[in-house]
Amino acid sequence: MKRLALWAVSLIPACIGATVTATLALGQLNNPILYLRADLGTLSLLLGIGLSTLLMLALGGWAWLENQHGQTLTQTILRVAADRRRFLQRLDHELKNPLTAIRAGLVNVGDGDSAETLSSIQAQVQRISRLTADLRKLSELETRPFERSAVDMADLLQQVFELAQERPEAGTRRLSLQLPQAPWPLPAIFGDHDLLLLVVHNLLDNALKFTRPSGTVEVRAFEDGAAVVIEVADTGPGIPEEDMPHIWEELYRGQGARGVPGSGLGLALTSAIVQRHGGQIVVRSRPGQGTVFTVRLPIKS
Repeated sequence: MKRLALWAVSLIPACIGATVTATLALGQLNNPILYLRADLGTLSLLLGIGLSTLLMLALGGWAWLENQHGQTLTQTILRVAADRRRFLQRLDHELKNPLTAIRAGLVNVGDGDSAETLSSIQAQVQRISRLTADLRKLSELETRPFERSAVDMADLLQQVFELAQERPEAGTRRLSLQLPQAPWPLPAIFGDHDLLLLVVHNLLDNALKFTRPSGTVEVRAFEDGAAVVIEVADTGPGIPEEDMPHIWEELYRGQGARGVPGSGLGLALTSAIVQRHGGQIVVRSRPGQGTVFTVRLPIKS
C-alpha cells in the first residue's frame, strides 16, 4: 500500500503539466493572439512527464535496493541463527564429556580406588573451569574497553618463549626464537600487554601440542612497514583443507584436534584480540608438512 501511494505521487508532476497544458490550450481557443500560452503548456506537459519519469525511475531503484536489503538481512539472520546452533551444539559436546566422566567417577568413589577417581574428577572440573573462563574472556573482549600502553614486543616474546621452554613438550621439540637485533630491535605496539601475551601464548601452545617429538617450532618476529609481524611455525601434521574455514569459530575442533587437550576457544580468542588491536591474523598450512600462523599488529605511533 505504501509503495502504491509513492507511485501515485510520482505521477503528480505529469498531471500538473497536463492540467496546465489544457488550461492554456483553452485560453488559446478563446484568445487566438496568445500563441505563447500553448507553447508554455506544451513545455509544462513535457516537464511534468519528465519529472514523473525521473521519480518513477528513482522509486524503482529504491524498491530494488529495498528488496536487496531485505534479502541480505534475511540471509544474515539465517547465518547468525545457524552459527548460534552450531555453537550451542559444540558447547553441549564440550560440557557433556567431562560431566559424564565426573558422574562416572562419583559412582566409583566408594570402590577403594578413590585417589585415582578423585584425581580424574579434579582434572575434568579443571577442564570445565578453563572452558568457562575462556568463554568469559571471549564475551568480555567484545565489549570491555582495555587500557593501551606501549608494549615492548621483543620482551613479551622472550617472556612467552621462556615459559614455553619449561613445558615437558619443549624437551622433545626443537624450539627457537628469532628476533631482529640490527639495525634496531622490534618497535613497540600500542595495546594491552596481557592480551598480546595471550595471543603469542595460544599460538605457541598449539604449535607445541600438535608437533610430534623431534619436530620443530619456530617463533619469528620482524618489522614490516608500519607493522610488527609475528610468525609461529611448526612441523606438525598441518590443518586439513576442510577445517581451514572453521578454525576461527568458537569451540570448533577439527579431525586432527580430537584427543588433543584444549577448549576449542584458543584461536577464536586469539583472532578477537588481534582484531581489537587493529591487526590481522592469517594461517598457511600444508597437510603432512606443518602450519604457519602470521600476526600483523600496527606499530605504536
